[in-house]
Amino acid sequence: MRAFGFMIVTMMLVLVGWTAPARADAPGDAGPHLRIALVAESDTPKAGSEVAVAIDTKPQPGWHGYWINPGDAGFPAKLDWMLPSGVTAGAPAYPAPQRLLIAGLMNYVFEQPYAPIVMLKIPAGLAAGTRLPIKLHMSYLVCTSTLCVPETGDFAITLTVGDGTIDSAQRALFDGWRRALPQALGSDATYQVTGGTLHIAVPYPASANGEGAYFFPTTPNAIDYAAPQSVARDGDSLIVTTKGKSGGPIDGVLSVDGRALAVRALPGKVATPTASPSGGWLAILFAFAGAVVGGLILNVMPCVFPILSLKALSLAKAGGDESGARAEVLAYTGGAVAVCLALGGAILALRAGGSAVGWAFQLQDPRVVVLLLLLTVGIALNFAGLFELPVPRFAQKSGAGGAFATGALAAFVATPCTGPFMGAALGAALVLPWPAALAVFAGLGLGLALPFLLLGFVPALRRRLPKPGAWMDTLRRILSIPMWLTAVALAWVLGRQAGVNGMALALLAALGFAIVLWAMGRKQARGLGAGAPALIMLAAIAAAGVWLMRPVPHVAVSDQAFSETKLAALRGAGRPVFAYFTADWCVTCKVNERVAIDTDAVQAAFRKKRVAVLVGDWTNGDPVLGRFIEAHNRAGVPLYLYYPAGGGEPRVLPQVLTPSMLEEL
Repeated sequence: MRAFGFMIVTMMLVLVGWTAPARADAPGDAGPHLRIALVAESDTPKAGSEVAVAIDTKPQPGWHGYWINPGDAGFPAKLDWMLPSGVTAGAPAYPAPQRLLIAGLMNYVFEQPYAPIVMLKIPAGLAAGTRLPIKLHMSYLVCTSTLCVPETGDFAITLTVGDGTIDSAQRALFDGWRRALPQALGSDATYQVTGGTLHIAVPYPASANGEGAYFFPTTPNAIDYAAPQSVARDGDSLIVTTKGKSGGPIDGVLSVDGRALAVRALPGKVATPTASPSGGWLAILFAFAGAVVGGLILNVMPCVFPILSLKALSLAKAGGDESGARAEVLAYTGGAVAVCLALGGAILALRAGGSAVGWAFQLQDPRVVVLLLLLTVGIALNFAGLFELPVPRFAQKSGAGGAFATGALAAFVATPCTGPFMGAALGAALVLPWPAALAVFAGLGLGLALPFLLLGFVPALRRRLPKPGAWMDTLRRILSIPMWLTAVALAWVLGRQAGVNGMALALLAALGFAIVLWAMGRKQARGLGAGAPALIMLAAIAAAGVWLMRPVPHVAVSDQAFSETKLAALRGAGRPVFAYFTADWCVTCKVNERVAIDTDAVQAAFRKKRVAVLVGDWTNGDPVLGRFIEAHNRAGVPLYLYYPAGGGEPRVLPQVLTPSMLEEL
């Protein structure tokens, strides 16, 4: 019945389009609302080859066309080719679509320019100069959020049989279109349906971010299109969970980390990211215990230990006031647990919305890292004695308010640090029901506060603390060193995220912070307060650093980066060459690299025989590498080639490598 309702809605929208094609409130002009042109990669294809033809499509503002699977409503474009004798057209390859939810109906659409690509096969034996008229009749639906219009169009180009030359401008144009097409995953996914809930386990390395993962099915009616999708990690797999039903293979496209991957999921067993209350208590307890232990270990990390140490010594200064000590440690614990719960809640909410985020997800944004860097620099300068923090004095002042703020600060500053047990515990939290998951995050905060709790509630431990004295000022300055090390680590992270310019900008902001804090310290030395202007200047520096910080794409720079020019030069010099083509999302590639290529024995064998190693990174679908891979009869990675010294054809190695296999080369 629901499918029938979707069909009725689509028919009504189409009828509205037929009866009112010139409505004044429709965006754009009267049409056509998709500007379409046929573009060939080569105007002179070689006989017996294939030539790519793009259907260059530009929707008018406010209008959208439909993907090959339109979703709950709409219908895909129908292509009717009129081709010369012997010329055949393949199926169109579409980029990943956008999602458009209207009145509870999920539509897979294109609101921005897009270009499906069709491969035309040119028959062998045609004489050079033979003209090939290519014609296409298209029927398609184009819609706004309130109006649909069926349109048709006739398009034509003429090709001439030649040498297959591709103009540099055309090559660049098609390279851009190909980057948007789904890349071959290289291995099948697995799906399982339990009680109407579909779980799809897609191979995807744990080292990759997995940001923004969403599954677009091309198999009709395999899932409930409008149902929300959640994504969880299970080692080297992403598990997409939504409503669906079982059947045969499920084909589709996984949009993740800014790229599209072609997925075929076969029925099988999936480690579903759910835990039943009756059977999952043991797993929940283990995850909670792991989080507590992981939080406890965080206290010895350079980003947390200095804060904990000075806070512990403040208890020694407090003397024998038992009730005051206990109130202070409970407040500290409350601050640590509150921040961990807030971060955990944000993670769970984002994951429920389809984002594949994990612990410290906020550090993926360089603007957050800038704030954390400035905070760490401020703490380091405070420990070094350059200035004293105004109320609350986090590291020294007693009282519940200061203790709560210190616990919150310790938990927030701890986010860049990870320790043993944390990974397994927080990984388990992401597949538990949300109440259990929040309990695990609370366990992390509890573990972080546990040493301070013991000091507050066990007087004997507190009595073992050294007596207060002048040595505490020396210790405080020594403890500034690990905070500086933390700041250096954060600056390195910024360099990776925002480049050298971004790191320099952050260091400039840190210098401004230091100057203002130094001026505050000078005023404090004369018995004056910090003053509102200084606080305003600190806020302005932080805001400017955040506003100016921009991430830059990460580009792997290596002397071993593959290029055909470098390969030709090495072969011309008589060097044997081992060239391998990999991608961050290729599980097989990463396993081969870890167990075979990057081993000491293999690297020593390569050095002994002067084997040059070239690495082709196809993570972002580099079309130049793509063409080279296709030339070796492979649809994707991994591809391993060994070129012997002295020339000759390369030896194509198996897709599963062993160290002995490479050593024997």
